[in-house]
Amino acid sequence: MVYAYAARTRAAADQFADVQKEIAANGLPSVEESAPWEELREARVARQRPAVA
Repeated sequence: MVYAYAARTRAAADQFADVQKEIAANGLPSVEESAPWEELREARVARQRPAVA
């Protein structure tokens, strides 16, 4: 269980580092290219919600 938590934490840290590298290399995306945070949140919540038959 601890190993699984450590693996998830490392994966999240790697993903965060990749985002930082992308921003450092290319700058922040323009507003026109970005999705509103509300849409991103709703998409994530929908993915986490169990499907009801």
